[in-house]
Formats: sequence, structure tokens, C-alpha cells
Amino acid sequence: MPTLTLDKTDLRILAELQQNGRLSNVELAEKVALSPSPCLRRLKQLEDSGVIRRYVALLDPSRIGLGLQAFVRVVLEKRGNTHAESFLEAVQRWPEVINCYAMTGEMDYLLQVYFEDMEHFSRFVMNELLQHPGIEDIKSSFVLKEFKRTTALPLDHLRQSSG
Repeated sequence: MPTLTLDKTDLRILAELQQNGRLSNVELAEKVALSPSPCLRRLKQLEDSGVIRRYVALLDPSRIGLGLQAFVRVVLEKRGNTHAESFLEAVQRWPEVINCYAMTGEMDYLLQVYFEDMEHFSRFVMNELLQHPGIEDIKSSFVLKEFKRTTALPLDHLRQSSG
């Protein structure tokens, strides 16, 4: 998919919204030095083009009882492609999995998961993950401390090309 051409104003709009997606159009227009009507038009173009996919509320996992975060590396049996399809269907049903990535290297998939505690993790592994056909191996790493968390994507490379 080709990269959409964005100008400096579009990039300012995106940067502001990545910091606070609840800005009103009037507040956003003021921050990016536009009047409200052209700002709304640009925002609608960014949404319609798919640059802005959706708006969400970001929750603090520890405040909602999800104090254990892990990354689980999954290796599937290599016989047949049906294991991958059914695994990916199962991933969609597991609420503990917040991200799933197909990977290169020693693993097939990397899951980012959240749990209440080690008991919850154990139930998930024993009752869901290891019960799934085609799982050859899993390895887990637990997050000890988080040093950076952001949902904001870097935009500097676009600023350079919008010159």
C-alpha cells in the first residue's frame, strides 16, 4: 500500500491526535493554526484515507487488575497449513492476547498477553494454548518493569519528505 502524501499541517494534526485523541475540532484547529472548517475537512480526509484507523481509550492494565504482562513465543508444527489458520482463529477468541505478530527467526508467532496473576497465566497456558493442536513449543518471558509505552508512531520520516 503506497504512503499517502501528507503536508506539514497534516503531520501536525496527526502528532496532536496521537497525544490526545479527545481534542475537539476547535481545540485541534487552534493547536495546528487552522480555522475549524479546514481542520475538520483535513481530519475527515485522514480518516477516509485510512491514515487514522480509529479512536480508542487506552487503559492502565494495573488499574484494572491485569498486573502480569508476558510475551509468549509460539512455534507451530510445520506439517500442513491448517494449524496456522486454526491457531490464528483461536488467537482472535483469547481476550488475554492483545497483540499477535507473525515473526521471522526461531518462532512463528509472538503474543503479547496480560493476566491477573501467575495462576491466570497458568490456566491460559494449560487450558488454551497447550490444548491447541499444532503447537510444537512455547516460551514465555515476563515483563519485570516497563520503561517506555507509547502508541504514537514516529512521523519524522514524513516531515523530511513533505519538506
